[in-house]
Amino acid sequence: MKTRNFTLKVNTKDAPQFIDITSWVKECVGKSRVGNGFVVVYSRHTTAAVKINENEPLLIEDMARFLEQICPRYGEYRHNDFSVRTVNMTEDESPNGHAHLQHLMLGSSETIPLINGKMPFGPWQSIFFIELDHPRPREVMVQIVGE
Repeated sequence: MKTRNFTLKVNTKDAPQFIDITSWVKECVGKSRVGNGFVVVYSRHTTAAVKINENEPLLIEDMARFLEQICPRYGEYRHNDFSVRTVNMTEDESPNGHAHLQHLMLGSSETIPLINGKMPFGPWQSIFFIELDHPRPREVMVQIVGE
C-alpha cells in the first residue's frame, strides 16, 4: 500500500469563487504511481470547500446565487458580532458567518475512486476548490492511497 501527498497553494481573487482543480488532481494521480485505491481532495479551511460538479459558466452563476440565498453575505450572524464574540479572534478578523454556514452545506473534501490509474469521472464532473469568504492565500491537499 502506498500513500502520496500533494499540496496546492491557491491565491483566491473573489468570493464565491469556483476554481477548477481537476487537471492538477489528475497530475497528482500520475505522479503518485498508484493504480488502484482512492484520492482524497481536502480543503484546509472552514470557509473554503471542495466539491465535484459541472464546470459550466451559467451553472456556476446559479451555484453562487444559491449559496447567497441560503446564507447571505450580509445576513445577521452571531459569529459576526465582535462586541460579544471572544473565541478564535484574530487581529484581522472578518465578519464571515455566511462563509462558515455555506461551508457547512458543502464540506471539506471529496473522495474519488482510483481504478487503473484513472479517476472514473462522469462526462461533466470537475473538482472545484470553492472560496466562500474573501480573497487570500489558501491550500488544497490531495492524498492518494492504494497500490
